Amino acid sequence: MNESSQSSVDDVAAEKRVSWAELFFDLVFVVAVTRVSILIEHDHGWGGLLRALVVFVPIYWMWVGMAIQANRYDTGAVWLRVRMFAVALCGVFMALSLDEAYGRLGSTFALAYWIGRLILAAGFVGTPVKTVLTSTPYGISLLVSGPLLAFGAQRVDVDARTAVWGLAALIDLASPTYLRSRLREMRVDPGHLSERFGLFVLIALGESVVAVGTTTSAEELGVIEGVAIAAAFVLVCGLWWVYFHFAADAVRHSLTTASVQLDIVRLVLSYGHLAFIAAVILVSVGMRESIAHPAAPLSWAFSGLLAGGTALYLASFGFTRWAMFHQISWTRLGAAGAALLVIPIGPHVPALASVSCLAAVLVGLNLGESRIIARRVRLSSD
Repeated sequence: MNESSQSSVDDVAAEKRVSWAELFFDLVFVVAVTRVSILIEHDHGWGGLLRALVVFVPIYWMWVGMAIQANRYDTGAVWLRVRMFAVALCGVFMALSLDEAYGRLGSTFALAYWIGRLILAAGFVGTPVKTVLTSTPYGISLLVSGPLLAFGAQRVDVDARTAVWGLAALIDLASPTYLRSRLREMRVDPGHLSERFGLFVLIALGESVVAVGTTTSAEELGVIEGVAIAAAFVLVCGLWWVYFHFAADAVRHSLTTASVQLDIVRLVLSYGHLAFIAAVILVSVGMRESIAHPAAPLSWAFSGLLAGGTALYLASFGFTRWAMFHQISWTRLGAAGAALLVIPIGPHVPALASVSCLAAVLVGLNLGESRIIARRVRLSSD
């Protein structure tokens, strides 16, 4: 792509830092994550999960598109900030329409996405329009997935709308792979971009913290509720530790050393982080139910959300580690398997027990990996 070299990251000598404007932009997506979790809480069957994923992908893809552009241009430029806030406004309308995305606000959701991607596509200063439309994911959104969302919004039948929107989501997600040969020379700032995606993981974890802190009122707080809150918070801390203590630096290192950065951006950041974020949202929904009724067994659905979300989160590290280093993360895959074992147990024991088991799995994983790393450091220093 022939972006303006004046403002390209490649010309910036110092390492790029996440700007205040980007952090402000992220606040919109805090709302979106909360709304998606509410959708799942109200409809947590397989169909509800699919519909929630289908509407979350365009929101996530809007955020990814802005993160890539902010990485490649000077975020102190007024024109970029104005464009970022315009995209954020589109995100606001997408988030606000989520509750009725499969109802009367489907067109609002679709149009907000289409306009947002148009604003992003217009940001390629000095690049021929044909190049933007045929050689970037923004062009595919404008020409294919955006129109598909608008077309699907006209389908009254929920299943039909889900199918059309699902196809649009798949096309968007596949666009970096389809365009790999044209984008392979793209260069990004490793520190900045890895931090941006880490911040989205933090947004999702924040939803879990909200679940911990707001599900039980002061009047309802007793001993068992307090123990459940403590166990849930340990679980959230464990999820944070797995990513930010161990994985975040690995993502940055892989971006720095990759011969084709696009492959890390595509596989680890775009795809892998979608799995991380979706998994944490599932955990937050299951956690809210567990804290609300800690003495009662979870239903199969909520047990699946809580333990299955934890397992998905851990298993996703197996994918990202292979994509980065062609190594298998046996510890995390093993912990994912242990988390899956909690699903059939959940409907037969108090919810507190399920949360506590998962918290123990995360604590054990983090302690085990810390010892492995310490042993490697000792051996390398001998």
